[in-house]
Amino acid sequence: MTIRLYDTSARQIRDFVPLTAGCVSIYLCGATVQAAPHIGHIRSGLNFDIMRRWFAYRGYDVTFIRNVTDIDDKIIRKSEEQGRPWWSIGYENERAFNDGYAALGCLPPTYEPRATGHITEMIEMMRGLIERGHAYAADGNVYFDVRSFPGYLELSNQNLDDLRQPSGEGETGKRDQRDFAMWKSAKAGEPSWETPWGRGRPGWHLECSAMAHKYLGTEFDIHGGGIDLIFPHHENEIAQSKAFGDTFAKYWVHNGWVTMAGEKMSKSLGNSVLVSEMVKAWRPIVLRYYLGAAHYRSMIEYSEASLRDAESAFARIEGFAQRVTEKTGETVAPATEVPPAFAEAMDDDLGVPQALAIVHTTVRQGNSALAADDKEAAVARLAEVRAMLGVLGLDPLDPHWAGEGDRGEDLHGVVDTLVRLVLDQRQGARERKDWAAADAIRDQLNQSGLVIEDSASGPRWTLGPR
Repeated sequence: MTIRLYDTSARQIRDFVPLTAGCVSIYLCGATVQAAPHIGHIRSGLNFDIMRRWFAYRGYDVTFIRNVTDIDDKIIRKSEEQGRPWWSIGYENERAFNDGYAALGCLPPTYEPRATGHITEMIEMMRGLIERGHAYAADGNVYFDVRSFPGYLELSNQNLDDLRQPSGEGETGKRDQRDFAMWKSAKAGEPSWETPWGRGRPGWHLECSAMAHKYLGTEFDIHGGGIDLIFPHHENEIAQSKAFGDTFAKYWVHNGWVTMAGEKMSKSLGNSVLVSEMVKAWRPIVLRYYLGAAHYRSMIEYSEASLRDAESAFARIEGFAQRVTEKTGETVAPATEVPPAFAEAMDDDLGVPQALAIVHTTVRQGNSALAADDKEAAVARLAEVRAMLGVLGLDPLDPHWAGEGDRGEDLHGVVDTLVRLVLDQRQGARERKDWAAADAIRDQLNQSGLVIEDSASGPRWTLGPR
């Protein structure tokens, strides 16, 4: 029953040993809210939602922090471009992120702190770092002295002599160009806060160090985020927090990207696919399956074909659940435990691909039981399937997904309505005993990729294999 995770800092899979028995504390770098989320953004939240659910299934009390970066260079640039207040842009996009998380079934975090709500904690951290000789003020900016921290760059495994630190506009007064800004001096028209070193605003890295310290203390179990955050963001977080005196994160877990043509999905590259648009074309539960089915550390190359494959794979699971429900006339409750092979896969660095293989094997066994009219075995298999899908947030019978197909903006709901109209015409032909017309309608639907099954409760359609 030991959960094992790939720890970026150790560069290997390690047994998870919590700081406090029976508890797990997780800090996930959340949204920078300069724009609405694309599916690459939501993938990170979804991957860690699966992690959180698995820890909870294993009996842990989970504290999950996912922050909001509501002030940074990108948000300020958007404010200038659009002629809107920075806080208006941030709030609008924060809502869009939360809508996206909710649409794909992600549980809300324990706490979701905003950077601008923790300026006091940032000032206290900077003061402590200056007193310890790890930071200095210059021209209204406050910088971290990277040479003062011997462990700098151990996470990203870089050489300090070769480092080229990303720098922003106005970062003057550095003693060394590799030093990074924790606080940026105020510019005309930009948001700013008063500090002992003058008015300004926080640097990106300082925000997370201060919020992790406040909500999880000097040491916590897991720090997560996308692989693009390893440097500079997470490397700089470690330097600040440990130099301040915190032990900080015990494990570092990073998820892969969603790519298009081999490039990271990004608003700046113009290759992003917005979640708000995707849920109009695809059922949210299918999107969750698509984004969650790959191993969290792997890359997902976005394509319509891959989404159709995910849709077909999930339809096979959902169709089995519907058939058992119709056959028994009752809702089958999830089993109290998942099958051992599923648990083994999930314990091994959250092996969702292997875990889903167990789900599909169980579905095939259940379908065979149905074909043999073995209701008891079919019910047992569905109970196992529901238990496994519940851990993954993919149980089609869960109340969260109830009525999903009826949402006005959901394309599946539109298709369902149109198919029902055609099926009503077929039923009318059957009642008139016009078998040729009824068969012709069925064949046309089959040619379009739909499978029509006649059941005791009436005709039912599903997507056929592609």
